Amino acid sequence: MSLETLNFAEPFFTVKYIIDEPEIIISDKTIVLNIAESPLYVAGMWLAPFQSIISTDVTLYNVEKCVLVERFDDFDDENTLLEKVRNTWPLAYEVRREERLKGVGHYMSPKNAVGNVQFSMYHASTVPLNVGLHKNHVHLGGEEPQEVHTQIVGFGKMQQCREKDISTLFLEETMAPGCTHKPMFDAELSYPWHQYETITPGIFMAIEILTSGNPIPR
Repeated sequence: MSLETLNFAEPFFTVKYIIDEPEIIISDKTIVLNIAESPLYVAGMWLAPFQSIISTDVTLYNVEKCVLVERFDDFDDENTLLEKVRNTWPLAYEVRREERLKGVGHYMSPKNAVGNVQFSMYHASTVPLNVGLHKNHVHLGGEEPQEVHTQIVGFGKMQQCREKDISTLFLEETMAPGCTHKPMFDAELSYPWHQYETITPGIFMAIEILTSGNPIPR
């Protein structure tokens, strides 16, 4: 049983990672993301794997693996917050050196890893973002993770396409604060062509679960 406070999103948000706790009390407004293989119980309902909600003044039960994001709306002015983030986090291209990220207003927090789970946040600063359709996660050295994204600030959409062409779009999920898109990977950890696109400038969290169990420090 453990509760670990992670530092990758500081000083802007507080993120906690919880493993094998029978119950957790939530007092303040908090994004709750279940990343276990089993559902957790909250407010009279089951929260399925890779689902998230915003909760306050509740108790979580049957918590196997869960991520909490606190202070996600604890700011007076969203534009001021996003400006501070841009002055703190580097561009994702500077960290990952992926060609599709070159010249894109896409900023990346530090990354935390706990066991085989990696945590990071991104600030998408332009509308449109034009981050580029992709189906492989080359920044992980060839390993494909179980990956989902949770909206923290602002509004976006996760888009899936049949080909590397936005005109072949077949699924789009709107993401508001507290929302996590449905997992896109199949049993073989294959992904469709996909991208995150902005509706407004915002921030989202990426969770990468590596089945190899070997975290990649980047």
